[in-house]
Formats: sequence, structure tokens, C-alpha cells
Amino acid sequence: MWNRRLIAMALACALAACSGDPAPADSAVGTAPGEPAAAVSQDAPASDAVATLSVDELRAAASRAYQESRLYAPAGDNAMEYYLALREREPGDAGASSALIDLLPMAVIATEQARDREDFEEARRLQALIQRTDGSHPAVGRLGTSIDNAQAASEQRIAQQALSSEQEAERRKQLEAERAKQQQEQQAQAARELAAQQEASREAEQQAARDAEARETAERQAAERRAAEQRANEERAAQQRAASAAPAFVAPSAADLRAISTPAPRYPPEALRGGQSGEVLVEFTVAADGSVSNARVVRADPPRVFDREALTAVRRWRFEPMDAPITTRRTIGFTPGGG
Repeated sequence: MWNRRLIAMALACALAACSGDPAPADSAVGTAPGEPAAAVSQDAPASDAVATLSVDELRAAASRAYQESRLYAPAGDNAMEYYLALREREPGDAGASSALIDLLPMAVIATEQARDREDFEEARRLQALIQRTDGSHPAVGRLGTSIDNAQAASEQRIAQQALSSEQEAERRKQLEAERAKQQQEQQAQAARELAAQQEASREAEQQAARDAEARETAERQAAERRAAEQRANEERAAQQRAASAAPAFVAPSAADLRAISTPAPRYPPEALRGGQSGEVLVEFTVAADGSVSNARVVRADPPRVFDREALTAVRRWRFEPMDAPITTRRTIGFTPGGG
């Protein structure tokens, strides 16, 4: 029936062209008499299967279809339809909006390719997805017009050639096979390109983060060097001021120490009973008045046997007064029966 209608319309067009009269408005190619031309609605409803999914199920289905390269086909089970339904449910979903922006150029190309291979049903389905995605996109009107023109030319050619139903069925079979193959290749290529773009974007972000970290490290190190230089300059200036203000004098040395009283340490009873000997190297400071302070054990052999008695004895030592404090070291020996 459809072929007979096409042939009749083609003959009507031919007769109108021969008579020089314009064709009736109801004889537009692809539209039955009295029927308005089909228009793509921006608010076309989602398929029944998609409409039954929850928001979380839509998001998961969209992500899975995206990963499996089902970007805009097959109908009813592709990332674009899932993301559109998700956006309609959740208008503020940034992920859905971003994904649709990425998919839109690919859908435009796929629409043009479906039109060129005369797969007008698929072309109009894809055009509807584009219009639902962005009704103001400049390709919407252009694609609609070009699909109409291409379909009109195809139908006129079919009418002129008077294709049999068997030939038309074979043509459609070949068309479906070509569509499936081309869509699979297109979507796989598009998925690879998207993955490469995302990887490049991630690498650029990581490189930017590394560069920023390197700049921060360099700036911090430079600030630390400047602070260290400033402290060193301040210390040198302070030393120079102190040197110019203070009278010159010769610091006393250990040789200048004159002992007044250096009582011997008590021999630890346990070490004495065991006949144990040893020595302790003690560091201490002799103040200007000759008293001893800051006594500490530097080395002891054996450890912790004679330490306490050595420190106790040194703290009781007294020396002649001097002009300035001096820090020195003395070795105190412990020998059983040594007195």
C-alpha cells in the first residue's frame, strides 16, 4: 500500500510539473492527504522501559551504556536516552548535562549519516534526541529540512523505479545491517576519542597540580633561604655591635683554673666490695666566683657504677674567682684501695 501511495504521489507531482500548476498542499511528499507534516517534539516522552526506571537506575544504565559504547543506539537502550530521562527527572544533575553536551556532536554526525544512507526512520529518531537535548541547537532545523528533502527525493526515486515489495524488503534488510555495522563502528570510535580526551584532561590536571606544587615548594624554599640569610645578617650585626661595645678581653682557659678545694668522691660500697674499678669523664662549668654548676657525665667506664659519686664530688669543688665562666672536663678515677 505504501509503495502504491508513493507511486501515486510521484505521478501527481510529475503531472503537476508538466501542467505548470503547483502541487496541492496535501500532496507533500511523505505526508498523506489531509495529514499535517510530522514535527519532532522537544518534549518527546522517553520509551516505556526508560520511563519505568528510577533516578539511580537511570544513572547506572546511562553509565553502563556509555562504557559499552551504546552512546545513541540502539533505540530505547542507549546512554543519550538514559541521560535525557535522568535530566528530565533531575534538572540540576550536572553529570547528565555534561554527558549530553559530549554526546550531542556525535548524534548530529550520526543523524547526517543515517540521512545519507536513506535510513530516515533512524535519522528522525536521532533528530528527536538532539532536539530533546537542546531545542535551540542550530543543527535541529537544518537536519529536519535536509531529512525531509532527502526522504522526498528517495521516495520520488522509489516511485519512479516502481520497486517491488521484495526489492524494498531486501533494501531495508541491507539498510538495517549497514546501520548496525556503522553505528557499532561509530560508537566504538567515539568512545575511544572520549576516553582519550578524558585521559588527556586528567593528565593535564595532574601536571598542573605537580607544577603548582613545585612552584609552592620553590617559593617556600626561597622564603626559608631569605629568612635564614636575614637571621644570619642580624646575628652578625649583633655580634659586631657587641664586639664594638664590649672591652676586649682574653677568655680564660682550663689552664687558668686554680683549685681551692677538690674533695675526692666517695667509693660506692657495692663497687668496693666487688673490687671494681673505673673512671668517669665529667664536664662542668666553673662560674666567675669559682663555684661549679652544670656538671654532667660525658663517659663512664663501666657505665652507671661511679656516675653519681663522681657528680656529687665535682659539685663540691671550688676554684679561685675568674673574669668569666669556663667549661672544662676532668676524669675521675676509682681504684679499690687507692685512697
